Amino acid sequence: MANLLVRNVDDGLVQSLRERAAAHGRSAEAEHREILAKALRAPRRKTFAEVLMSIPNVGADADFARVDDGDAANVFG
Repeated sequence: MANLLVRNVDDGLVQSLRERAAAHGRSAEAEHREILAKALRAPRRKTFAEVLMSIPNVGADADFARVDDGDAANVFG
């Protein structure tokens, strides 16, 4: 495993890290690792099929049929 050294960190951030670590019952170093892992871990992307299947059924196809009112075909003048 590699080591990571972070320089010039604001004292307030370091204190917040220590407090957060104490609240989670771990060292500041372990808390730092956890924060980095959560921030950089790539979220699982949904497949195209999963996205399509998540679209709710909001009506029959006929409810979304295009209506030809004559003027709509020439909207740009």
